[in-house]
Amino acid sequence: MAKRSYEMDMCNGPLFGNMLRFTFPLILSGILQLMFSAADTVVVGQFVGTTALAAVGSTGPLITLIVNLFIGLSEGANLMASRHYGAKHWEDMERSIHTSMTLSLIIGIALSIVGNIMTVELLKLVGTPHDVLDQATIYMRIYFCALPLSMVYNFASAILRAVGDTRRPLYYLIISGLLNVGLNVLFVVAFHLDVVGVGLATALTQLLSTVLVVRSLLKNDGPCHIELKKLRIYKKELIDIARVGIPTGLQSVIFAFANVVIQSAINSFGSAAIAGNTAASSIESVVMTGVMAFRQAAVTFTSQNLGAHKFDRIDRGIKICTAVVIVIGLVAGGGAYLLGRTLLRIYTSDPEAIEYGMTRLRYTCAPYLVAGVMDVFVGANRGLGAYIVPMIISVLGTCGLRILWIYTALPLNRTFEMLFMPFSLFWLITGAALIIYFFIVKKRVYKAACGSQS
Repeated sequence: MAKRSYEMDMCNGPLFGNMLRFTFPLILSGILQLMFSAADTVVVGQFVGTTALAAVGSTGPLITLIVNLFIGLSEGANLMASRHYGAKHWEDMERSIHTSMTLSLIIGIALSIVGNIMTVELLKLVGTPHDVLDQATIYMRIYFCALPLSMVYNFASAILRAVGDTRRPLYYLIISGLLNVGLNVLFVVAFHLDVVGVGLATALTQLLSTVLVVRSLLKNDGPCHIELKKLRIYKKELIDIARVGIPTGLQSVIFAFANVVIQSAINSFGSAAIAGNTAASSIESVVMTGVMAFRQAAVTFTSQNLGAHKFDRIDRGIKICTAVVIVIGLVAGGGAYLLGRTLLRIYTSDPEAIEYGMTRLRYTCAPYLVAGVMDVFVGANRGLGAYIVPMIISVLGTCGLRILWIYTALPLNRTFEMLFMPFSLFWLITGAALIIYFFIVKKRVYKAACGSQS
C-alpha cells in the first residue's frame, strides 16, 4: 500500500528530520490548544472575576480524573495501529481502527450520562469551595454533555498520529480554536453568559474539531480509512487495545487522583490560591506541551520501528528525544519561571493570586527538564510493549510520594510552598527507575524479536 502525503514512515529516512516533522505540529497544536483553552480562563478572570476563574479552574483535575482512563485507551489504539503500520499488516490495522472508533463513541456516551448525574457529588468530594460550587457545576455539566465528541476526537487523532499524520489535526485545531476565541468573546463579553458562555464555546468548538477529524478518516484512501458500515468491536483487537490502554489509562487516572488530592489541598487555601494555581498550571502546560510531543514521538517511533524490527533506529531515536526535552526543560521551563509574574498578570490582576502562582512555577517549571526525561522513558517503555511495570513505577514514584507528602509532611508546615516543594525530587526518583527498566525490557524484547525472525 502506497504511503499518502500526510503519512510519515518513521522506519526510514533521517531520524532527527522525521522527529521534527512529527513533533513540530504536535507542539504547535498543543500550544495553540492551550492558548485557546487559556482564552476561557483569561476571559473569565478579566471580565467576570476571581470567583468565576476559580470555578472553571477547580473542575480541571476532577474532569481529568474521570476521562483519563479512556484517553489511555486511545493511546492503546495509537500503539496498536503504529505497530501494524510499521509491520505493514493492513487487515489487522483496519480492524483495530474500526474497533477504536466504535469504542470511543460507546465510552463517550456512557461517561456523559454518568458525569451529569454525579457532577455535584464529585465536586463536593474534592472540596470545591461553596462560593464557586454552583458555577463549577454548570461548567462541568456542559463539559460532560460534549464528552462523546471529545472521546471520538481523541481516538481519531490517535489513529492519524499512528501513521505519522500530525499536520491535519493541527489544521483542524487552528480552525476550531479561532472559533473558540470568537465565541468566548461573544458569549462572555457581549452576552454576559459568564461560565455558561465559556462552557458553550468549548462544546461548539469540540463539535467542529470532531467533525473535521472524522471527515478526514472517512475520506482517507490509505490504511487509516474508516467506513461507517464496518464500525464494530472486534474481540481480538479490543483485547489488544485494552491490554495496552488500560494500564496507560489507569496510570493517568491515578495521576489524576493525585491531582485531585493536590487540588483539594489547594482548595483549602481559598479562592485566591485556586485562581493563582489555575493560571500557573496553564503556563506550566505550555512547557509540558513540548515534552509531551516528544513522549508521543517516542511511543509512535518506537512502535513503528519495533514492528519493522529496526532496533538501531529505536536506540538513536530515544537519545534524540531525551536530548531535546532537556533543552526544552532548560529554556522553556526556566523562561516560564523568570517571566512568571508578567505571564500571571495575563490571567489575573489579583496580587495574592499572582504570589500563589509564582510559588507553583518555582517548584514545577524551573526544574521541568527532569520531568521531561521521565516522560520520554514512559513513552519508550510503552512503545516496546511494557505497560504494567512502568505504570507501577510511575504511580509509586510520583503519585504515591505526592499523596504521602500531603498527608504526612504538609500538616507539619501547612504552607502553599510546602505543598509543591518536593515535586522535582519525585520526578528524579521515578525517571531513574524508568530508565533502568527500559534497558532491562529492551534487551528482552530485542532478543525475542530477533528469535522470531530466525
